[in-house]
Amino acid sequence: ARPLDRVYPVVFIDCINVKIREGRVADRPVCMALAVTAEGHRDFLGLRAGGEGGEGAKHWLRVLTVLRNRGIEDVLMLVCDGLKGLPDAVG
Repeated sequence: ARPLDRVYPVVFIDCINVKIREGRVADRPVCMALAVTAEGHRDFLGLRAGGEGGEGAKHWLRVLTVLRNRGIEDVLMLVCDGLKGLPDAVG
């Protein structure tokens, strides 16, 4: 929940599906965001566990909204590996 820098030159974002037991075993996406600051230092932005439904645009919109609400105003380069729904959420 700490405030983040206004601008990050690079943000790396990725997601992994893990099995979570909530009465039954189900796959849940866990997303990670890592940034490089303007000074060249790594800044771990956070982890976020999602609900059922995978990594669609709505999921990524929630992840990006949390980062924006914590103070990020601009990202020069967003690096990912073909995540479904992320281009729509960024748009």
